[in-house]
Amino acid sequence: MKFTPADELIDDVWGAIGTPERDAMEAQLKEEVYAYYVGEAIKNARLQNHLTQEELGVRLGVKRSQICRLESGKNSITLSTLSRVFRALGIPSGTLDLGMAGKVALW
Repeated sequence: MKFTPADELIDDVWGAIGTPERDAMEAQLKEEVYAYYVGEAIKNARLQNHLTQEELGVRLGVKRSQICRLESGKNSITLSTLSRVFRALGIPSGTLDLGMAGKVALW
C-alpha cells in the first residue's frame, strides 16, 4: 500500500505553492473561512436576542433564506449589509481593526 502525503495531493489539485492557481485557491479559501466566521457571529448574536431567522429577516426586510445563507457563510457580506444586520440585532457600534493603520468605525 502506498500513502501519498497530503501536501502532494494539495499540490496536485491546487498547484504548487506560489503559482497563480494556488494563490487564487488560497485566497478563495480565506474568503470562505471569513464568511463562515461572520456567519457564526450573526447566528450567535441572533440567538442571544432570542430571534428566529424569520424574525431577523423581517427586521431587515429580507427573506429567511437570505439570513440562512449569511449565517452559513454561503454568501459574502458587504459592510453595509453587515452594519444593517448587527444594528438590527441591537449591537450599537462596530469597528474594523486595520492593525497598524488603526481602527475604523463601521457604524
